[in-house]
Amino acid sequence: MRRPSKITTIVNEISQSPSNSSKIPFRPQKIRKLISKTPVNDNNNPVNPHKPPKIVKPLTFEGEIDLALQYLRRTDPLLATLIDKHRPPTFDSSPPSPPFLSLAKSILYQQLAVNAAKSIYNRFLSLIGGEESVLPDTVLSISPQQLRQIGISQRKASYLHDLADKYVTGVLSDDSILEMDDEMLFERLTSVKGIGPWTVHMFMIFSLHKPDVLPVSDLGVRKGVKALYGLNQLPGDLKMEEVCEKWRPYRSVGSWYMWRLMEAKGAKGTSSNVDAVAASVEAAAS
Repeated sequence: MRRPSKITTIVNEISQSPSNSSKIPFRPQKIRKLISKTPVNDNNNPVNPHKPPKIVKPLTFEGEIDLALQYLRRTDPLLATLIDKHRPPTFDSSPPSPPFLSLAKSILYQQLAVNAAKSIYNRFLSLIGGEESVLPDTVLSISPQQLRQIGISQRKASYLHDLADKYVTGVLSDDSILEMDDEMLFERLTSVKGIGPWTVHMFMIFSLHKPDVLPVSDLGVRKGVKALYGLNQLPGDLKMEEVCEKWRPYRSVGSWYMWRLMEAKGAKGTSSNVDAVAASVEAAAS
């Protein structure tokens, strides 16, 4: 007589004692992992799918602006429409002025109309002995009263002295400024009295010609981002970082087009300070 199969035996056992069903071995099923098609970063924000250049040079290097525009056209179709409508950015390619001179000039130009700032700066040069004499030790040798007599406010005089003091004590130097990465440079410069994030960002763009600077506190750039992307309100710092992530590593160029966008719309007060700083930096380099 044929012996019952193993399966038949198990079925009979279950029918006689249903509790035995819990003893039946089951092969565990494999759980299929769902992979997101859109890569995200640690904050669960979308990552730019376009691979950015590994090495990004200052914007004054030959061909760098063209590379930036090609990249931004691929990564941001909305920005591409602005690139096609406006002239490309231009930066003074002549040898840059020493960082100390540029920073001192930026302080003097703060919150002033261009012509008024030029007048005060020229008086400052006459007092100190010309641009070649705009050095930390020389600035410290001039009293706040002397600076006040040529139209420099007491507050700005203290800013100039604090900048010079940071140089004398070794916290800053022209060489270290040129060698620091962006994060360290921002930290060191904002430790100087009177130099805030906006001034540092303008210095990094217009003096050092760094390609990946996003001036999140600049009103013109914020208004441009709001208009271009149809946002309901002016973006704050975090929203700016999120929306403009696609511009990296050419956020300086993207920001430049936000200023052009707002100029074209006739917005008042969005670029005058930028133009003043740019003019002061470029004049110092000439």
